[in-house]
Amino acid sequence: DVHESPRLSPKSKDILKPGMVFSIEPGIYLPGYGGVRIEDVVAIEKSGPRALTKSPKELIEVK
Repeated sequence: DVHESPRLSPKSKDILKPGMVFSIEPGIYLPGYGGVRIEDVVAIEKSGPRALTKSPKELIEVK
């Protein structure tokens, strides 16, 4: 398996604690064309989650 704990899913029993870092990686795949994933890295701090990824999320069309 290529993914490490903590796992975020409805079935996961992992508990997020301060000091943990995880990624959120939604993806889309089109048969016969390809796919893409957008990854965000998040740190859990005492005050709550903090996004470490600073990339913009605007959709751009590539021709």
